[in-house]
Amino acid sequence: MRTAYDFSPLYRSVIGFDRMADIIDSAMKSEGDRGYPPYDVEKTSDDSYRITLAAAGFAADELEVTTKPNLLIVTGHKAKEEDGSRTFLHRGIAARSFERKFELADYVVVKSASYENGVLAIDMTREVPDALRPRRIEIGTADPSPSLRRIASNPSEHRAA
Repeated sequence: MRTAYDFSPLYRSVIGFDRMADIIDSAMKSEGDRGYPPYDVEKTSDDSYRITLAAAGFAADELEVTTKPNLLIVTGHKAKEEDGSRTFLHRGIAARSFERKFELADYVVVKSASYENGVLAIDMTREVPDALRPRRIEIGTADPSPSLRRIASNPSEHRAA
């Protein structure tokens, strides 16, 4: 059972997170076989991430990693064996093509991808421009109002009565 959530009350108090509803909605959608291929997402440091995807049975040239703004797409196209030279009694290694999409946060950039022993590793970092990084603003004091007059500013001008 799927319920739609209304995030419009959050838009009044949260600024700049209008994509949040779209991301949550796309995560809740049930597409065909969402469990294939299995993958891990890990945070390797404060601004670095790694996606590890199990692609057993695929060669490196059968895998493709593509990036679009805020989207990472990993596809695997398995070449069909038409020659019939192999006879399988049991086929447990998946030989079907796949497409896996990952929503990326703003300023997350894919740095590298490597494939070894049936495991595809994709390394990413978050590169926030210096102009958008948080910075501390000093709070100054306002000058006294020019309409105020000081009556006796010099202590030597005070006379005892």
